[in-house]
Amino acid sequence: MTLPIALQLYTVRDETEKDFIGTLEKVAAMGYNGVEFAGFGDIPAKQMKAALDRLGLKAVGSHTGIDLLKDKLDEVIEYNLEIGNKYVICPWAPYKTKEDYVEAARLFNEIGPKCKARGIQLAYHNHDFEFTAFDGVYGLDILYSGTSSENLVVELDTCWVFFAGVNPAEYIGKYKGRIPLVHLKDIKSKDTRGDFIELGDGIIDIEAIAMAAQAAGSEWLVVEMDRCPRPTLESARICIDNLKKMKVI
Repeated sequence: MTLPIALQLYTVRDETEKDFIGTLEKVAAMGYNGVEFAGFGDIPAKQMKAALDRLGLKAVGSHTGIDLLKDKLDEVIEYNLEIGNKYVICPWAPYKTKEDYVEAARLFNEIGPKCKARGIQLAYHNHDFEFTAFDGVYGLDILYSGTSSENLVVELDTCWVFFAGVNPAEYIGKYKGRIPLVHLKDIKSKDTRGDFIELGDGIIDIEAIAMAAQAAGSEWLVVEMDRCPRPTLESARICIDNLKKMKVI
């Protein structure tokens, strides 16, 4: 049994800015099972839910800035509940010191229970800089060790793990049972930061990551490209087509 595949809509943000619902239609036609949001284009939740239902797409997550989580949490929860999304994900936070990670953990330990009480699960999405080590411990591990699995789960961006020099398939296993969402992206080389290419055409072992995610109890694989070498919808299509060729889906 393979995991379902979602597209992080940040990948096609130029298209959603022009026609959000029309872009969802195109994503569904490619064969994606779900979408992960990075904003909602000012579309009311009821209208968004109707479009998702019509297209057979699941809302698998929503990247939500830390300021919104701190200042407008009730609104965030209400919208996500209405569209049927249970994972609200902090996509980034500023860290420079070990104490920054400790403070972030404290904050997530406050926000997480408020989400949980309403049926929402808080998650965190990494980049590569969280793999700076403090006294031999990665910042990302400091963050997760400082929070309970009830308060904060893992959305692992495996490309940034790889770019940081860590084996992503092995690292996934470290958070078995706590890692419902796994981001897939690929790069042409490690020489240039952000040298992105469609899944399967780069140097990352996507198949090994997919197998590790399944073994760890993940629920979704999420395709994301920060920048696309082709028109964004074309890159999104190539990614899912290559996953099919790899028999990841």
